[in-house]
Amino acid sequence: MAELLNKVRIGELFLSKGLITQEQLEEALEYQKRYGGRLGWILASLGYISRIDLFKTLAEHFGFEFIQDIETLKKLIDPEFLAKFDPQELAKFEVIPAKQNKEEITILTSDPGSKRLYQFLEKHFPNMKYKFIVITDLDIIKLLESYFKEKFIDRAVHGLLQTSPEYSASIVFSKGQVFVMGILLYLSLVWIYYDAVSYLTFLIFVVQVFYVASILFRLILSLAGAKSEMQQFITDEDLKALDEKDLPVYTVLVPVYKEPEVIGILINSLKKLDYPQSKLDVILLLEEDDKETYEAAKAHNPPVNWRFVIVPPSQPKTKPKACNYGLFFAKGEYLTIYDAEDIPEPDQLKKSVIAFQKGGGKYICFQAALNYFNKNENFLTKMFTLEYSYWFDYLLPGLYNLNLPIPLGGTSNHFDVEKLREVGAWDPFNTTEDADLGVRAFGKGYKVGVINSTTYEEANAKVGNWIRQRSRWIKGYMQTWLVHARNSRKLYKNVGLKGFIAFHLLIGGTPFVFLVNPIMWAIFIFWLITQTKAIDAFFPPAVLYISLFNLIFGNFLGIYLNMLAVFRRKYYELLPYALLNPIYWMLHSRAAYKALYELFTKPFYWQKTQHGITKYKPPIQEATQ
Repeated sequence: MAELLNKVRIGELFLSKGLITQEQLEEALEYQKRYGGRLGWILASLGYISRIDLFKTLAEHFGFEFIQDIETLKKLIDPEFLAKFDPQELAKFEVIPAKQNKEEITILTSDPGSKRLYQFLEKHFPNMKYKFIVITDLDIIKLLESYFKEKFIDRAVHGLLQTSPEYSASIVFSKGQVFVMGILLYLSLVWIYYDAVSYLTFLIFVVQVFYVASILFRLILSLAGAKSEMQQFITDEDLKALDEKDLPVYTVLVPVYKEPEVIGILINSLKKLDYPQSKLDVILLLEEDDKETYEAAKAHNPPVNWRFVIVPPSQPKTKPKACNYGLFFAKGEYLTIYDAEDIPEPDQLKKSVIAFQKGGGKYICFQAALNYFNKNENFLTKMFTLEYSYWFDYLLPGLYNLNLPIPLGGTSNHFDVEKLREVGAWDPFNTTEDADLGVRAFGKGYKVGVINSTTYEEANAKVGNWIRQRSRWIKGYMQTWLVHARNSRKLYKNVGLKGFIAFHLLIGGTPFVFLVNPIMWAIFIFWLITQTKAIDAFFPPAVLYISLFNLIFGNFLGIYLNMLAVFRRKYYELLPYALLNPIYWMLHSRAAYKALYELFTKPFYWQKTQHGITKYKPPIQEATQ
């Protein structure tokens, strides 16, 4: 009853100050009745009151002082006293212990009256007197950055390296890997010197055997993933049974760079999510030199539950580093990442919450499917759509059904925040940071699942842009394989025999196949044109038969699996394009050689993908709330 009275009183306080109308108050109270949450934050999230008015009125409601000026606040802070605390903990609890005067502690907070505030105070200052000063949540961030910026950025960049150096891609090749590569190169040169024909025959044989293993592996995964056609992990009944009052705060990280033309797509999409806006914590992660995107986002006038966080400049300049930085300020129990052009299905967050509830604490992440809204734009977008439809509708569910490590996609992966922090979050030196995180989390004993929800993105419509993006992904797979293959014994112990084989075939095998594909095709085309007998020595019967199997069945299977992908989403118009898969593979090979070159020359360089170049307008997803 006391809580209800407080809610009514603060509503009346907003009303008496002329900040809201009676109709707005009644709407907010109905909203609160349905979704729960704090009335002031609801009013702000609905856009009825400003951030300043919210915190100023909260201070008045609790009888505390409100200060808005940063310089005035800095004069209240004792830097030596503040330095005793962990900045990550202060960001989590939205509190700044400013100074201690005898038995009284001056506390700056943006969350007055909350349970978590008093949990922090009981932990650090039991039996003390407190002087509370209310400040905005953005001023909490500004002040913490003023005193702890170097610590924040150091943890964002080197956190994983410091806690688990064996999992950091900051070292591209370990000493052991360099030694093994040196030995293999030496033995290869000796073998070539004495018998080049037998060496090349052996090499072709190894490649062809790997092809067979890769083909059979994909087939098994596809059969296992096809079972999901008859299963729906989150049903409509599950959604209807969800008590919306119990929905937790959900953080959405949006890392962007030089993307002013598409930022409005995401803002509109997030406003249409079937999730209480008052329980959405959206953090737009911007780089210091990206004024254009900042101004574009600001022009869309996002609600108060959006925060703009500027990531301090440092190397490497990558998306995972920005996400690590944003994680420090996340308020949610769960967290997801969306790119600027993403359009998630409205019920995706609710499905994620239900999935975690069903998972019983075993899961660190659930991956939603990705697909494209401009699939029919040109040849490239059609092939991209076929590829993603197969990957997210068959291959990932297959990995999930067989209990194998799942390499996450770069967006729409939904995390348990505390578990994410526990495993060290993202590796800022890895250019496919989420694929690495999925393998690492599996090795730590956590499960990664998939949910039956889709986020629609913009498929690359230009070849050069596609190659830049794909080379970054392939380079990241190379990095991930090198990192986890450093200690094969530990990898085997962490993921088991099935996981060990799957890791090498999928993470290591994917770039390997892209690299050797053009060589094998060149040999075949050369023989087809010339009918030469010169290469017969390299293809004795055993090697020849395996090669023919790969040529015929391997290509057929790749085409068939892409054909299979169209049926689940009813993209029947794309069916003929599955026959053109070999052309698409050649593009992959071009990107793979670019990735290999960069692995040696600039391993941490983040190839930027340009968005907003499609001529297609994104569809509007309607929320049900």
